Amino acid sequence: MTTPIPQSRIRQRNTKAILAAALDVFAAQGFRGATLDQIAAAANLSKPNLLYYFPSKEAVYLALLDSLLQDWLKPLHAIDPEGEPVEELLAYIRSKLKMSRSHARESRLFAGEVLAGAPHISAVLKGPLRALVNEKAALIAGWMAEGRLAPSDPHHLIFSIWALTQHYADFAPQVRAVLGRGRNPVNEGLHFAEILYRRMLTP
Repeated sequence: MTTPIPQSRIRQRNTKAILAAALDVFAAQGFRGATLDQIAAAANLSKPNLLYYFPSKEAVYLALLDSLLQDWLKPLHAIDPEGEPVEELLAYIRSKLKMSRSHARESRLFAGEVLAGAPHISAVLKGPLRALVNEKAALIAGWMAEGRLAPSDPHHLIFSIWALTQHYADFAPQVRAVLGRGRNPVNEGLHFAEILYRRMLTP
């Protein structure tokens, strides 16, 4: 006799399936273009079954963005105040570039939300994200004041890292088209960023 799967495991499995399907649909269609019917079909669930787990399209979208932001900000959280400044920032850049390869859909989803004016995550951007960036900018400013990093604006240094690393996810088709076949955009980007930022950061 087959042992029944506990409800908690069924819930976890279906929730995971819904969020994975929603990522595909939202990344392709955007929030406005996506529908619950599309998400349910992609998750191999009925629409009423989906609504048992999430009461609305917005609820699915917000859960997805929350999970995305937690993962996306882990490398920034990981910058160690006790580490060697140049190496800590280079490690952050490497992590971001690797995430551009492994989380390209998530990056495009986040970019789409921000380009739309961040209607669903404005409070997060102005609250927890701002606090985290200010914390790391203060750390970087301290390293600069100690002569351990070349001087620059810490906030804009972080923005420049975001711009460089996320370009490889958000504009991947353009990068691949320009480089041509047989080239590895992320590996080449990693090599370029390593050289560029090591020169930029070294006092």
